[in-house]
Amino acid sequence: MSTVVSPKRRETPGHRALPIVAFFTGDTVAARYFAGVQRYRRMHFEDLSAEHSDIERIVLISREDLLEEHYNQLRVPNTRVLALAHSRFKDPRNDGAIYAYLPPDVPEDLLDRMVDNALDHIHLVHTRHEVNQRLAGASQEIHELNQIGMALSAERDPNKLLEMILTKSREFTSSDAGSVYLVESSAPSRLRQSLLFSQAQTIAPAPEEDVREHLRFKLAQNDSVEVSFREATMEINEQSIAGYVALTGEIVNLEDAYNLPEGVPYSINRKFDEDSGYRTKSILAVPIRNQKEKIIAVLQLINAKRNFATRLDSAEAVEAQVIPYTAHQQEIVLSLAGQAAVALENSQLYDSIQRLFEGFVRAAVTAIEARDPATSGHSFRVANLTVALAESIDRVDTGPYAAVRFSRDQMREIRYASLLHDFGKVGVREEVLVKAKKLYPAQLEVIRQRFGLVRSTLENETLKAKIALLQEQGQEAFRAVEKTLDEKLAAQLREMDEYQHAIIWANEPTVLPEGNFESLLHIANHHYQDTDGKKRPLLTHDEVQMLSIRQGSLDEEERLQIESHVLHTVSFLQQIPWTNELRNIPEIARGHHEKLNGTGYPYRLSAPEIPVQTRMMTIADIFDALAAADRPYKRAVSVERALEILELSVKDGELDGGLFEVFKSARIYEHWKIEPSIH
Repeated sequence: MSTVVSPKRRETPGHRALPIVAFFTGDTVAARYFAGVQRYRRMHFEDLSAEHSDIERIVLISREDLLEEHYNQLRVPNTRVLALAHSRFKDPRNDGAIYAYLPPDVPEDLLDRMVDNALDHIHLVHTRHEVNQRLAGASQEIHELNQIGMALSAERDPNKLLEMILTKSREFTSSDAGSVYLVESSAPSRLRQSLLFSQAQTIAPAPEEDVREHLRFKLAQNDSVEVSFREATMEINEQSIAGYVALTGEIVNLEDAYNLPEGVPYSINRKFDEDSGYRTKSILAVPIRNQKEKIIAVLQLINAKRNFATRLDSAEAVEAQVIPYTAHQQEIVLSLAGQAAVALENSQLYDSIQRLFEGFVRAAVTAIEARDPATSGHSFRVANLTVALAESIDRVDTGPYAAVRFSRDQMREIRYASLLHDFGKVGVREEVLVKAKKLYPAQLEVIRQRFGLVRSTLENETLKAKIALLQEQGQEAFRAVEKTLDEKLAAQLREMDEYQHAIIWANEPTVLPEGNFESLLHIANHHYQDTDGKKRPLLTHDEVQMLSIRQGSLDEEERLQIESHVLHTVSFLQQIPWTNELRNIPEIARGHHEKLNGTGYPYRLSAPEIPVQTRMMTIADIFDALAAADRPYKRAVSVERALEILELSVKDGELDGGLFEVFKSARIYEHWKIEPSIH
């Protein structure tokens, strides 16, 4: 449809076609005024053909029957009907088709003015329709840009982010292909830095010229031919389009890449086209700038198409489909590039913060485990086992956990909670934390010295008896009983050795509750005389209590101190301002010593209160505690024995049987000694 303007504008030379005023041949009233309309093309309605379908038309009519007969032809957007009648048409349907009623004797100048008004109305409606279409298109574009912005902001993976940026830019511009180039900086080598330092004898930042930048060809997409993509680097210079954009910050918009404007310094490499049979024609390359206006990447789009779904698999298809990039498309791509820059910087910042935090976690865990070298690596191994178990649970499609799936963020929660589950040991006294035996080394040394005193006392008493016997009864009597005295001393010393051996045996902690400690009471009932002449037991009551510990190396008070590490861990983790994605870390970590039957510590939680992530960590924690290398307070058990002990705990209702079955069947324990990477 041609654009209708005011009557004066319609007479402007070069206008595509003048509006038409028409009437039906049999309508004598309309014919009377037809000849008086001079400024427009005049035609009989019956002569209108398809070539006039988009031209504005005013139809003069006086007969209702003619309107009814040609109703569908008259009810079109570019036509207005002027009725020459004293009264409205009877049929409401016909009446609704009339733009205006005029009396049959209307003056010609008034009729001419009404024709102008009717044409202006057509123009007004058409303009409003075009404006509405543009507004709808703009609203849709804004909506899509907002959707893209939200999607870009939510994506944390840099590679997926770049792919999304290129894909969305191509979709918006109906581009057949495209690529992304990243601007990367390369600092001087360590050798270069050391030379600079040795010459200047001071630590100073490298000169600006020593920090070089290059372009990395990071991503390519093409809908028409297969792209054998491989990352590569290139210098930033004016010889390539991407290098030119990165160097100057100017936009390159080419109608035909094979016919470049005169004087441009860049050219295109046709090797890809020659090898693949592709034809690169229109190109739009824009810089991606960060908030400091620094160019961090170049987005290059290739071959804008009339129809995005069409493949450019022939020269004819390229000729028919490829069009230049419009100024509007260029503006949209620049807007996308701005959003892409923010998203890229946010992704890099997020990655930097994550690496910083992960470095802190690793350093913190290493520092805590340094207090107890015997458990070194425990937290890392537990994290490795727990994540491996979670990944296996993610893959199972049968059993109680068939519907359980963990997101990327949940996997990070599991890893961090596993790494930090023992952080609270920082609040436990070191002598308790590293206690290897039931007795502290100083306590055992006191017992050793006590037995040494008893030995010396027995030997001295035997020697005194021999001297007294020799002095009082002579050599013959002495020789008669000397052997008996020696045998008695030997028996007493053997008894002391047996006592001491029993104490050493009782001092060794055990993994499971076991041991008969009745001999300790017998030893405690044996008394000796100290240097002050006072009678004292070989073992004190406290020593007997410590040596009678049936499992592990800790008494009740010490065990409570160790158990308190969970409370310290939770207190520490709750002070960290976790993001929403990681907010469950304290909850996951706090239950790693809880049991499903409520016999764990420190909260005595039962099954419904223990998250599945914690249940997995508990299995990993116990397995590592059992099968880890020998520790001062226990000997390691074999992997097979560790699995047997875990199975006993499952039967006792302490551990999750479904998770343990996956732990066994997926052979998660094979991940045990592998150092977990933090990523």
